[in-house]
Amino acid sequence: MAINAKTWRLSGTALLTVWAPLAAFPFLWMFLMSMRSPVDAFAFPPKLFADITFEHFYTVWIVDGFWVNALNTVVVTVGVMAVSLTIGCLAGYALSRYRGSVGFWLLLVALIFRAMPHVVLLTAYKPAFFELGIWNRYETLIIVLVAINQPFTIWMLRSFFANIPSELDEAALVDGCSRIKAFIKVIMPVMWPGVITTGLFSFLLAYNDFLITSQLMDGDHMTMTAALGNYIYSDDNLTKVLEGVAGAVSVTIPLIFLVLFFQKQLVGGLVQGAVKG
Repeated sequence: MAINAKTWRLSGTALLTVWAPLAAFPFLWMFLMSMRSPVDAFAFPPKLFADITFEHFYTVWIVDGFWVNALNTVVVTVGVMAVSLTIGCLAGYALSRYRGSVGFWLLLVALIFRAMPHVVLLTAYKPAFFELGIWNRYETLIIVLVAINQPFTIWMLRSFFANIPSELDEAALVDGCSRIKAFIKVIMPVMWPGVITTGLFSFLLAYNDFLITSQLMDGDHMTMTAALGNYIYSDDNLTKVLEGVAGAVSVTIPLIFLVLFFQKQLVGGLVQGAVKG
């Protein structure tokens, strides 16, 4: 017997009602632990109601200088997004309009490069950067993260551009626009959902990266995610562990607000890019 649409909706609602609290529980518990003393945070059975303290946040941000890592994160993420989107838009547009076989092989090579484990690339990057004296610099980290992210960016933007009819380009050229002018004034305004979606993924790559950043940057040049590694091996110091939890909460909160703010553009861009590929 066929299942009607109402039954599907009720089943989906019931599933989400069960799944959402389970998925949110680790983040909520982490948030509660970050505002408790070690005695209350690790008490058994767990205490749902305990004294709230912001001492761990103060220690992480002010005493340990986590605000410097936050500034480093802004520099790296903005740099990665700007370079990735600039190259990705130009390459994606060109490949979406190119009909030869070379474009396919370029995309295939890019996909293979993107599939390689990051640690494989790191073994080649790190010794060379030490020899050249460019280790522990923002521009070096940005270049490496762009190199890792660029194949995915090109693939994604190429799908978005392929969804825009080529007749739009031709109409702009007939009206007297040059190819560059048509790209900037006609194609790009239509592409904003795709650019925002791809930019968010580029942001997440740079923001969440731990392996590359922790190996290429040191001290005050680390991003927030890499700086959290200083708290990972503090199992014998419960206060330090809770400071690490406070740092993890600080890293997570901007991501939540970012996704909530751009949710419409993100969903719209993913749908648009899925139409053609």
